[in-house]
Amino acid sequence: MAYVWPVRVYWEDTDAGGVVYYANYLKFLERARSEWLRALGFEQDVLRDDGGVVFVVRRVEIDYLAPARFNDLLDVSVALAERGRASLDVEQTILRGPTRLASARVRLACVDARRFKPAKIPAPILDAAGRAT
Repeated sequence: MAYVWPVRVYWEDTDAGGVVYYANYLKFLERARSEWLRALGFEQDVLRDDGGVVFVVRRVEIDYLAPARFNDLLDVSVALAERGRASLDVEQTILRGPTRLASARVRLACVDARRFKPAKIPAPILDAAGRAT
């Protein structure tokens, strides 16, 4: 089961032709992942301050399939694909209605918030992420 977050394309997201600049798709994906964690019950600043861990992007593979344009309403999804002791792989899509605009696979690494060395993902996060799939 995928989590879906709506994103509106603003003028600042586009180039002079009104087409979303390719790097801004990464921002849309990030927003959806942040909201996915929030929906699971985890605020990233609390994970950092109280849990001593943060999630960082280790790898992104993205296919751009069709352009998003100014004022489009997009649905950005997040679905857990794989989980390890210190990493999560998520599959993400960006849709405009039924049209798939982009597909991505993102590896998130859990790291110690001070040393930025790999850290075990807290069990409550693994449990919640596993239930959401």
